[in-house]
This record gives sequence, C-alpha cells and structure tokens, in this order.
Amino acid sequence: MRERDLAGRAGQFIAEGTVVLNLLLGPQSRHRPLSLMIAENRLAGLAPTIAELPESVPVYRVTQAVMDGVTGFAIHRGVLALGERALPEEAGALLQAADASAIVVVLLGIANHDNIGGIFRNAAAFGAACVLLDQASCDPLYRKAIRVSVGSTLILPFARLAADEDVIALLETHGYTPIALSPGGRETLSEVTRQDRVALIFGTEGPGLPASILNRTRTVTIPMAAGFDSLNVATTSGIVLHHLTRSS
Repeated sequence: MRERDLAGRAGQFIAEGTVVLNLLLGPQSRHRPLSLMIAENRLAGLAPTIAELPESVPVYRVTQAVMDGVTGFAIHRGVLALGERALPEEAGALLQAADASAIVVVLLGIANHDNIGGIFRNAAAFGAACVLLDQASCDPLYRKAIRVSVGSTLILPFARLAADEDVIALLETHGYTPIALSPGGRETLSEVTRQDRVALIFGTEGPGLPASILNRTRTVTIPMAAGFDSLNVATTSGIVLHHLTRSS
C-alpha cells in the first residue's frame, strides 16, 4: 500500500504511532478513525485506548512481518490508523471565528512535508488559531506531515485558499495585520510587538515570498550572524511565534 495511491480517495489518510493515534481518537481531533492495524507486540499497551473505540471501528492484529509487507517498509512503531478527513474548512470562516487577539499562520508554497509538520507543531504549541495554505503547499494530512507534527495537524484547524484568492485582502477584511517573514524584511523581529489579530506569512525556502505579497505587508527579518541570512522555515515559525506570544 503506497500512500500516493490512497491520496484523494474518499478523503482518507494514514496516521502512525501511539502519540498520533491518541490524538486522532481524542476529543480535540477534527477527523475520525475508520480502522486500526496494530502489531501484536503493541496491542497490550493500547488495550485501554482500543476499548474506548466505537464498535464500528475494526482493529486488525497482525504480526510485524505482515505490517511491513502491507506498508512496503519496516514500520517500527507498529501502530497504523486509517482516518477519514473532516469536511474542508473555509478560510474566511476560520478567520472570522478566531478571537480578537488571534495569531494565524499563512503558508505559501511550502512543499516539504517535514516543514509542514514542523510549522503545525509550532503553531499548536504557541496557540495559533488556525493555518491557511495555498494550493502549492503540501497536504497537512500526509502521513509524514502528521508524524512530524506529532499529531497537531489532526487537531489544529486549517483551510486551503482558492487558487485565485487574494490572501492579503482576505486577511484585512477580517481585521488581521499581515506580517511577512523575509531575510530582506524592513523591520527586525525584536521591533515587533503583539497586536490584535496578526497573520504570520511564511514562504518557500529559497525564493521566499513573492514581491506581490512583500509589497503589501509589514515585512520582518530575524537578524543573523554576518554572512548568513537564512533559517529553515519551520525554525523561523517557532522563533516568531514564541516572540509574539511573549511580547503581548
């Protein structure tokens, strides 16, 4: 079973590992389990969790060899779940529903699953209200993104922007100040203090955010050692979110 063969089929996704499974089955989850596949040596430790499952969710007990054969590689965690996505959220509705001092995260062109997972983990850790993604950003419910996020993509609301949607206009309509992170930003992060309804915009590594975004936003940079001006985008998100949640 290759995950790319599952993508797009009936709104399903694969989640792995005990921590992720507990979030998928917990009260914060925005999605629901369809079935579980558990390696024999992991079954006893998960017995209390399994006992709480609805009868409609089957649990398949398998040997490690069978699990490896199904997945196509050695999966050491021994815990897999097939999940069903919640209905897609609408970006404007998420922005409107957030409270008056919300921080939201906007991702443009983030095409690496590790970065998506890391950003979601940071966003959840620092209390972001939601994440908005453009069409070029990869799927937060891809198995690796879920794993790297430690399950936070299952509990943090997110929405896709329409292909032709003007994200800056959308943010401003709902009262958000858009702040774009860029090595060439006009302000340093230390100059930025928490405001009501802030939207942090992150772009792909390398090219960064397009001029059409930078020219319409407050641009911020993180000063670094001489001769170096680039951080991993997930690392950047953690630094910025920590700063803003501590400077209110």
